[in-house]
Amino acid sequence: MSEVVWSIAGSDSGGGAGIQADLKAMHSFGVHGCTVITALTAQNSLGVDAINPVNNAVIESQLNALAQDMPAKVIKIGLLANIAQVELIAEHIAHYKKTWAVPPVVVYDPVAIATSGDTLTEEDTVDALKKYLFPLVDVITPNTHETQLLTGIYLIGPSSVVEAAEKLQAFGAGSAVIKGGHWDYPKGYCIDYCRSDSQEEHWLGNEAIVTPHTHGTGCSLSSCIAACLAKGYPLKDAFILGKAYINQGLASAVRYGEGIGPVAHTGFPEDLTHFPQVIEPGSWLADELELGAPDDFNFAAGFADTEGELELYAVVDTADWIEKCLAAGVPTVQLRIKDPNDPNLEAEIKTAIMLGEKYQGRVFINDYWQLAIEHGAYGVHLGQEDLSEANLSAIQNAGLRLGVSTHGFYEMVRAHNYRPSYLAFGAIYPTTTKDMTGQIQGLEKLKHFVPLMKAHYPTVAIGGIDIARTEQVASTGVGSVAVVRAITLADDHQNAVLELKAAIRKGRGEA
Repeated sequence: MSEVVWSIAGSDSGGGAGIQADLKAMHSFGVHGCTVITALTAQNSLGVDAINPVNNAVIESQLNALAQDMPAKVIKIGLLANIAQVELIAEHIAHYKKTWAVPPVVVYDPVAIATSGDTLTEEDTVDALKKYLFPLVDVITPNTHETQLLTGIYLIGPSSVVEAAEKLQAFGAGSAVIKGGHWDYPKGYCIDYCRSDSQEEHWLGNEAIVTPHTHGTGCSLSSCIAACLAKGYPLKDAFILGKAYINQGLASAVRYGEGIGPVAHTGFPEDLTHFPQVIEPGSWLADELELGAPDDFNFAAGFADTEGELELYAVVDTADWIEKCLAAGVPTVQLRIKDPNDPNLEAEIKTAIMLGEKYQGRVFINDYWQLAIEHGAYGVHLGQEDLSEANLSAIQNAGLRLGVSTHGFYEMVRAHNYRPSYLAFGAIYPTTTKDMTGQIQGLEKLKHFVPLMKAHYPTVAIGGIDIARTEQVASTGVGSVAVVRAITLADDHQNAVLELKAAIRKGRGEA
């Protein structure tokens, strides 16, 4: 069943913004959009001629109808035309959060000023928003003008953006996404900022897409975020997917009237060129934004090639299993020893590397990059947290291949900064080998991940994959299927390898 998302917003008679844009964006991400109309605007591509607020009785009848039959996972709020509407919506949202079995997530796009510069709400609604609505909001998504209007902070640099986000949170909002389309800092770039309710910070940036046809970008971005949250994506993934969707839409936007055209709605973003850069230390944008790097940070990008896809990939915890897998015909293996204090750690790594040479297989060492370099490993595999701690330059200079784990789209694009040898995406299914709470990707996300990255890297799916699931995973087009227990816990590991290889071929439609 499709996830239900409500849009409480105004209607744009020109079809470019408001609920019309919301529904198009939501449909692109596979959720079912419902609407509660707060105002009937008279507008076209040239501007807003009139805003006709809907009376509260009509708004309440819409809310009641939906609440009886189609409760929402996420409620996206856009244009609220007056104080009475703010108070009414806040009252209902508070009731839903207290009484629904699964309280809705609330995404608020404070439509105070349109991209065209038109003011869309009464000026005295701002105090009411802060008093009644902000404490109920989980994610707020203002543009530059709206941020300045709400916080009184003029956005003149990165520190002021952070300060403004903190102020929005102080008003009661859980997380803040500040859209940078009007900021133009650095010159010619669009920089967006997200500060989560756990105080995690995410900066995204890309060259500004030069087009006059930007109508509805704010509504569409917040609706993308709402749709992704409804599907269980973490906020950082919703943030980067929403931004990629807008970039894709701006690149395809056209005029329908005599004025500003709307952002185009062209489906789930599956072209990496539309994704923004994850800004982190080591990049030019990070330097421009004065996001300092740790003193011991060793950035490197571009690692040795694996010369093709990795095919069946076994992840094991002993050198003995490395040999069993290689001898059985597994082309790629990883030694993953979780205990750094294991007295046999170095000996196991050294043996695993020697076995790789003996069987001419690809042997990756998980985490212990210093020992991998010392003993001349084929490659190392690192998690996201290791990218900021490992000496990437040393790994690169030693000629080792680098594989990187990613858990979602934000981490995937972050890993792309380093141009690794391959990207692993998971966990596809729940697994008992490690705690993956909140990081289960599923086949649906894998089907989006593969076309995004396959042209750029060998791709690996990992996590909870057994023989029964292998065919379905391989059918996504992913280049490699990694297994952790499907071989080591099998009654006959050699037969398990044969069955896994056969399932991969079948999934790909091969004989």
